[in-house]
Amino acid sequence: MEHTIDPVYDEHSRILILGSFPSVKSREQKFFYGHKQNRFWKVLAGILGCEVPQTIEEKKAMLLEHHIAVWDVIQSCEIEGS
Repeated sequence: MEHTIDPVYDEHSRILILGSFPSVKSREQKFFYGHKQNRFWKVLAGILGCEVPQTIEEKKAMLLEHHIAVWDVIQSCEIEGS
């Protein structure tokens, strides 16, 4: 499976969350955990003590504000076989 989901990070990012196989909705939106019902954002907001972000821009802002990077580990690897 090939896709292009840009990582979210900046020079202040200190915590790395590795993406895995993206859902269909994530691939369509070109953003990991992009589906509105994805529990990742509820859990992360609970841990961070902030509101659950609704839009992709809000999600990116929350990640960067809390120095969190989201990187696609699968796309960074060469996987052979089935």
